[in-house]
Amino acid sequence: MNALRLASRLSARASAQFLPRGAAAANPAAAAAVGMRAAALPAPQRPTATNDSRRCYSASPPAPKAPALHELGSVDHGFTDDRVDRIAEPERRAFTYLLLSGVRFAYASTARVLVVKFVSSMSASADVLALASAEFDVSAVGPGKTITVKWRGKPVFIRHRTPAEIAECATVPMSALRDEESDDDRVLKPEWLVVLGICTHLGCVPISGAGDFNGWFCPCHGSHYDVSGRIRKGPAPLNLEVPPYKFTDEAKILIG
Repeated sequence: MNALRLASRLSARASAQFLPRGAAAANPAAAAAVGMRAAALPAPQRPTATNDSRRCYSASPPAPKAPALHELGSVDHGFTDDRVDRIAEPERRAFTYLLLSGVRFAYASTARVLVVKFVSSMSASADVLALASAEFDVSAVGPGKTITVKWRGKPVFIRHRTPAEIAECATVPMSALRDEESDDDRVLKPEWLVVLGICTHLGCVPISGAGDFNGWFCPCHGSHYDVSGRIRKGPAPLNLEVPPYKFTDEAKILIG
């Protein structure tokens, strides 16, 4: 029985497939019977599609790919907006150069003023420059006498030496001197000696016409200087300093 039923169903399906369209239209009852038989047949089993097969045979178009960052282009239009066209706008280029040159000139002028002010602040003031040099008249100073003048707040000894004193200083050997210096190197004119009145030991003021050598004597620690201002005895290490001076006249000395 089962074999007969299967054979009848297969024959009905075959007759429905090969039934001409005209015959189906002429005999609708037969077509309906054939359709009923075909509907009664079980539907054939279709294979299940996997995910990969669905992707391959999908009818929908693929989603568009997002553009890369370098494909988007630049969103900054400042270069093109602010660009100076030398042909279309030649006056803008000249104005730009003029403006830049003016600003740089202002910077340079300001720097120059600051440098000049800084350097001028380090220089000596007018009152200090006025004391930088001093002129003294020594016409009233007799031979063998010493006067003390003030220069830059320091005492200065000016001695009018006698020929005997000059000869005595010239005969002193260098081996007898602690600070070896000849008398000729310490004077511009042999009869005039100009030295600072400050002891080279601790800065005391020596006494004129005193000591073992009839020059200067420092009572603080016992330093003895001769009539050339050279240290001959005592703790002082150096001779009395000779300041810068020159003769502006026969009886006028400019110190400084």
